[in-house]
Amino acid sequence: MLKILIAEDDRELLRLFSLVLTKNGYSVKGVGNGKEALEAIDSSYYDLIISDIMMPEMDGYELVHTLRESGNTTPVMMITAKDAFDDMRKGFISGTDDYMVKPVNVNEMVLRVGALLRRAQMINDRRQVIGGTVLECDSLTVTVKGEAFILPQKEFMLLYKMAAFPGKIFTRHQLMDEIWGYDNESDTHTVDVHIGRLRDRFRDNKDFKIVTIRGVGYKVVKL
Repeated sequence: MLKILIAEDDRELLRLFSLVLTKNGYSVKGVGNGKEALEAIDSSYYDLIISDIMMPEMDGYELVHTLRESGNTTPVMMITAKDAFDDMRKGFISGTDDYMVKPVNVNEMVLRVGALLRRAQMINDRRQVIGGTVLECDSLTVTVKGEAFILPQKEFMLLYKMAAFPGKIFTRHQLMDEIWGYDNESDTHTVDVHIGRLRDRFRDNKDFKIVTIRGVGYKVVKL
C-alpha cells in the first residue's frame, strides 16, 4: 500500500484529507508542521508528501527545500490559501512537484495524487523493455537491435508510459495530464502530433505498434 505523509496544521483539513485518501486506498500519516514531517520521514518511507505552506515551527517552503538539499526526491504537493503567482513560483523553485490552492477540491486532489505517484514510479523504474526494444529513462534513449538513439523528452515519456502498460488504452486527456501536466494549456491535438512522430520513428519496429482507439485514445501493442 502506498504511503502518504500530510503536513497540515489545520486539524479539520488534515482529518478530511486523511479520510479521503484512506478511502482511496492509501496509507496516511498526518503531522502538524514541517519539523514533525522531517521527523516522520527520518523514521519511515513515504511515497508522497502533501504539505501546507503556512505552518508553525517550519513552513512548507523550508520543508521542501530541506528535503531537496538532503537529496530526498519524494514527490511533494503543496497546498495553500495563497494564490499569488510569486507564491506558486517560490514553491516550485523550492522543489515542489504540484500545487493546489484552498479551498481544495478533494476529488481533484485524489486525481493529482495518483498522477504524481505514477510519474514518480516511471522515474523510479528508469527502464522499460518491450521485446528487443529498450527504453532508458535517464538518457531518453531507445535501443533497437543494438542501435541507440535519443528521443525528444515528450515523445520519449509518451512511449515510455504506454510501453509500461502494453495493451492498456490511454485517453488523450490522460496522456496530456500525465506527460504535460494538469495546468498545461495545450489541447489534446498535441498528443496526436507526438503520436504521429512516434509512429514515423518506429514504423519498422518488430516489437510493438501504437494503435489508435477511435474516439478514445491510444495503446501500445506487443507484436
